[in-house]
Amino acid sequence: MKLILTTKRLILREMRHEDAPQLFKMDANPNAHKYLWNKPNTSITEIHDYITLVRQQYQKHKIGRFVVVLKQTNELIGWAGLKFNTVEVNKKINFFDIGYRLNENFWGNGYATEAALAWQKYAFENLHVKTLHAAAHTDNVASNKILQKIGLIATEKYVEENVLWNWYEMEHPNNF
Repeated sequence: MKLILTTKRLILREMRHEDAPQLFKMDANPNAHKYLWNKPNTSITEIHDYITLVRQQYQKHKIGRFVVVLKQTNELIGWAGLKFNTVEVNKKINFFDIGYRLNENFWGNGYATEAALAWQKYAFENLHVKTLHAAAHTDNVASNKILQKIGLIATEKYVEENVLWNWYEMEHPNNF
């Protein structure tokens, strides 16, 4: 994919296999998986498998998760982006969701919100997504605040693998 988004402080670009060491550092941290069934990655092979899946999404759906890079230092700090979800979640299928995950060293700086806003704008203005979706563990205060800050509305709660999640939605502003 040739798509690159930029914000005031960030570059959002396609995920590549050479990003695996930085992504592994983030995903091996148990704190990054506290609200994801407490299953941090244990091998870089898992990251390469994930990157392969993301790159397949680029080919099939022309969108996917992208790495988040700080403009100032060119440091990869996580990933964010849109995903066309073809697997049933909360009794829904074939929908766009917005997501993000950052290295713990960069939490609390507004980077996830900044990246999510860029992807939200792209979803509505370029992909003409009718409804944008997201989910956050009910106890993940930071992630829930980000989704609310960018305008998504919690519409319901659901349980997946014995974990309670908040389900968020946002209609296209022009409601076409």
